[in-house]
This record gives sequence, structure tokens and C-alpha cells, in this order.
Amino acid sequence: MSPIEIVRGDSPLVLGLPHTGTEIPKDCLARLNDTGRALADTDWHIDQLYEGLVDGVTSVRMPIHRYVIDVNRDPDGASLYPGQNTTGLCPLTDFDGNPIYLDGQEPDASEVARRRTAYHLTYHAALQAELNRIRAIHGFAVLYDCHSIRAHIPFLFDGALPDFNIGTNEGSTCDPAMEAAVHGICQSADRYSSVLNGRFKGGWTTRHYGRPGEGLHAIQMELAQSTYMIERAPWTYVPEIADRTRVHLKSILKTLSDWSPK
Repeated sequence: MSPIEIVRGDSPLVLGLPHTGTEIPKDCLARLNDTGRALADTDWHIDQLYEGLVDGVTSVRMPIHRYVIDVNRDPDGASLYPGQNTTGLCPLTDFDGNPIYLDGQEPDASEVARRRTAYHLTYHAALQAELNRIRAIHGFAVLYDCHSIRAHIPFLFDGALPDFNIGTNEGSTCDPAMEAAVHGICQSADRYSSVLNGRFKGGWTTRHYGRPGEGLHAIQMELAQSTYMIERAPWTYVPEIADRTRVHLKSILKTLSDWSPK
């Protein structure tokens, strides 16, 4: 299996890419049923969608699939959205609530602990190191956590998800001016819908690293996959749709790259 993939830049902006990976270790793959092996809940093509939008950006990408372990979940297993349907640290179902493991092959506590050490800890050690490096250069760092999901998933939310879903855990993870700037770009994007701290308020990554008082600002963007691809297998990237979305994403990343504390 591949190590964490890091591209180093020198701007204040760090991109987190926790869910684009499709690699599954052989021992984990043998446990999955056909639903699990389909990998339907991948953040398909997100690394491609953001590629080349701004210069000098740092990125940290997890190549291991979220069905092995979700590096955007609390490592202690606590739910990020109590009372709502969600998937856990080592998911047992897909986003539609269907089991992803063969009967009796679900990971036990010791296996979850092994995966946490091998993958979750490794990813976040790499991400923390890059944030520390960037903060040492600029006095602050901006983490933009890149995500996407199908626009219609009744198990997780009612109706259609907005195109741009901004998460700052109710404004606690970044400077208010940063939140307002990103929200403003999304609101002004013609023919796109957006919401701030709606169904997705920021995952564990955003909540863990977002400490504005310490010079660490974090914001999550959950895109509806309909903004750049076909939301069914074989999960095709559609350049003519994606390029329109990339215009607005470029504006967001440029704003965050140029941002500095007052």
C-alpha cells in the first residue's frame, strides 16, 4: 500500500484529501462483500477537480479507502453528528445503510485499533507536520478539507444536498472573515446552491485542527458530486461540468491563499 501522498508548497494554504483513495489492503479486501468492493462512497476525482487551481499549495492525500478506516472521523469512535445517521471510524455500512462486510467478517476492536495506528495516526501525523511547517513560515496556516458526496442519499439527509456545503463547526474553526469570504463566493456563484454549517458542519479534521487563536484556520468543503461528475458507476468525471465548478473553486482557493490575519 502507498504511503501518505504529500505535495509541498510555500503558500499558507494546505489541502486535505482524506477520501479520494481507492487502495484496500488484501486482508481488508477479503472481508468485504460485493457492496463494499464497489467503493461507491469514494470522493471520486476530487484530487483531479482541485488540481492546478492555485500555485504554491500544499496537499496531503490518503491513498487508503475510507472503508478501511475513515481518517475524518474521531479516532475514539465518537459520532460527529449525534442522533443522525452516519458512518463510523471503520464503517460497517455504505452511505445507503447497506452492510459492506461479509457475515462475521466485520473488524473487531483489536482490528480497529490496528487500522487506527497504521492509517489514521499516520495520515494525521503527516497533516499536522505540514500545517506546522506552513505556520512556521507565515505565522498561520489555512487548512481546506476537500470532500464530495452524492447529492441524494436518503439514509443521510432529506432531499437534495446543496452544491457547496461549507463547514466551520458553527464558526469556531476559522476566522470569521475567512468564513464570510468563502460563503460569499459560493452565494454569488450563478446557478449553484450553497449552505453554511448545514448537514455537514466540518468533520473531525476541521474540528481538530481549527484553532484560530493558535494560527490554525480550518474549513471543510463538501461538494455535491453532481457539480462535476455522474453520480453513479462508473463515476465518470465530466469536464464541461467540472470546469464551471472549478472557476468558483479557484476563486475560493485564491482567496484563502491570499488571506492573512488582520
